[in-house]
Amino acid sequence: MATTQEKTTPDPSQDPTRNSTSLDSFASNTTPTTTKGIPVMMRAQTHHPLDPLSAAEISVAVATVRAAGATPEVRDSMRFVEVVLVEPVKQVVALADAYFFPPFQPSLLPRTKGGGPMVPTKLPTRKARLVVYNKRSNETSLWIVELREVHAATRGGPHRGKVISSQVVPNVQPPMDAMEYAECEAVVKDFPAFREAMKRRGIEDMDLVMVDAWCVGYHSEADAPNRRLAKPLIFCRSESDCPMENGYARPVEGISILVDIQNMVVLEFEDRKLIPLPPTDPLRNYTSGETRGGVDRSDVKPLQIIQPEGPSFRVNGHFIQWQKWNFRIGFTPREGLVIYSVAYIDGSRGRRPVAHRLSFVEMVVPYGDPNDPHYRKNAFDAGEDGLGKNAHSLKKGCDCLGYIKYFDAHFTNFTGGVETIENCVCLHEEDHGILWKHQDWRTGLAEVRRSRRLTVSFICTVANYEYGFFWHFYQDGKIEAEVKLTGILSLGAMQPGETRKYGTTIAPGLYAPVHQHFFVARMDMAVDCKPGEAFNQVVEVDVKVEDPGKNNVHNNAFYAEEKLLKSELEAMRDCNPLSARHWIVRNTRMVNRTGQLTGYRLVPGSNCLPLAGSEAKFLRRAAFLKHNLWVTPYVHNEMHPGGEFPNQNPRVGDGLATWVKQNRSLEEADIVLWYVFGVTHIPRLEDWPVMPVERIGFMLMPHGFFNCSPAVDVPPSAGDLDDKEIGMPAKPIQNELIAKL
Repeated sequence: MATTQEKTTPDPSQDPTRNSTSLDSFASNTTPTTTKGIPVMMRAQTHHPLDPLSAAEISVAVATVRAAGATPEVRDSMRFVEVVLVEPVKQVVALADAYFFPPFQPSLLPRTKGGGPMVPTKLPTRKARLVVYNKRSNETSLWIVELREVHAATRGGPHRGKVISSQVVPNVQPPMDAMEYAECEAVVKDFPAFREAMKRRGIEDMDLVMVDAWCVGYHSEADAPNRRLAKPLIFCRSESDCPMENGYARPVEGISILVDIQNMVVLEFEDRKLIPLPPTDPLRNYTSGETRGGVDRSDVKPLQIIQPEGPSFRVNGHFIQWQKWNFRIGFTPREGLVIYSVAYIDGSRGRRPVAHRLSFVEMVVPYGDPNDPHYRKNAFDAGEDGLGKNAHSLKKGCDCLGYIKYFDAHFTNFTGGVETIENCVCLHEEDHGILWKHQDWRTGLAEVRRSRRLTVSFICTVANYEYGFFWHFYQDGKIEAEVKLTGILSLGAMQPGETRKYGTTIAPGLYAPVHQHFFVARMDMAVDCKPGEAFNQVVEVDVKVEDPGKNNVHNNAFYAEEKLLKSELEAMRDCNPLSARHWIVRNTRMVNRTGQLTGYRLVPGSNCLPLAGSEAKFLRRAAFLKHNLWVTPYVHNEMHPGGEFPNQNPRVGDGLATWVKQNRSLEEADIVLWYVFGVTHIPRLEDWPVMPVERIGFMLMPHGFFNCSPAVDVPPSAGDLDDKEIGMPAKPIQNELIAKL
């Protein structure tokens, strides 16, 4: 299996990824063949339009672009940052689902004037989009390649691709690559002045030194993207023969380094202040038992998750069916997991779409310590590094339990080779307690159902932190988005006896700065909408207390008040737990049995806003953090809230904050929700040496979408059935209850 990938350009008018191929355009050029009125495909379709690029397709795309280089020097200087799938227009996806890939769903297609669907004989050719960095010229370019024929091509081997377009994007820096991080570490360790500075701190063995090459962000013109820069953070292990030692326990402070990543040279070096390395903390390690100098618990008994008849889900390629849910799985190097074409099978009403595309498109981690180097720590972990590219292989450990289906991910590395992360995405079922229950107090008879959920997830490491991203699907129609935060705190060193106002003392000479984690979920909604339809709107709901008076003589009345968000500027909204604020995406033309419009509710979880002044430097690049909710009409290339290239980005408000200034109408549109949610992390001693998982997220909940509870038909669990089969009597009515009756 493989993973999907996607990127877009910063300027819509210059977007070479814009796929203008519509259902009509290629339908008119093909003549459907029919047998007894049933369309017959002339050519087998091997890839669904949303299937991830295969390893062979990535190889073909890279080889095609490299062959198009004007000179040998240009070709040798090409570094391949990303190769992603160009996702087609929604009508093409509908065509694929209707006629080319089972389960066939002809009802998805719009009808022609004659009443019948237009059915081409084949799908349009797949395309790849490449972000290429030229190491010699320091230029970033975007390429679109048509993948005409793909075999098991290898680098330098035969390929059948065609360059559709290429474009140099000025004044940007693409995301950093793992190869650059490794080279940066080697350059810093070999720099004579750095070695002398470490020697003054008692370190001569460079194998103990860890160099994390953080992006510089953008704080002044010195950080402009005309140079490719990094400001590394330095750490130092204490034991050379302990590879699992927690090296983040000894930060090296007082040293400032600026590295030119393009040419791999140290541009600036300064040993500003000799701050001693923190003493070796005996509680620093997190490995098991004696390897960390401790003893593991001995009273933990085995807990087994078994499904003797297998799972309830079915997998066909990247298409998932679970009870009444169905959707597709994708993956990109930037976002990681992507969920496509989410729909619910609702009895006689058939397949009902909920969302076209769900993903986490950005995350920002700003630190609240004004001291050097911590004020520069405001990482864009998706846009500067890539959540997907930093994903784990989940085949080892206890990341998931039970019957698991794994999906692999294919990426290009910096030199254009293809790398695979095996078992990158985990699909499995989980027990989730009680779904619903009621006991009749008169008869003592009870009905109870257990809940289970289908979970799709991946986990990534970005420097010191781990992030798990989860989409949970429930039997009652809910969808939950959840992020799990764990890993190791990013620490600072202190002088003996010193304390820090902007952090928590963790150990002698060691403190953890305060910081925040923000995540942006992009949800291309399609509530009861076929692909291409634009019949959704968003209403904001606040709970209001009724004014005292004749309508509230007992002073107990409250009610829900709705407000239609008519335009983009009106739809820049924040959470308000005091009024139980939430938002509903409604279909403007579909009603339930009571005549109300069908909808899905966005229910916020715990949340926050940036704890920074309006002139904070990181908000220049992250203006989208200023509100918890943004709403836009769907546009193909509006994908990244901070712009496509946030690395060293000098442009104020690039991305989402700029798009909404058009103030486009939302009264009836193809709605995209951008939900920004975060957590403020005041570190605790209990977060050391490794942070227990902290959970944060939100819920998409049906609101008038169904005519009654969709979970009423969930059958009793096996245990309940066994009790009934052996003739266990109902609980007798209690004597005191009889007396009352």
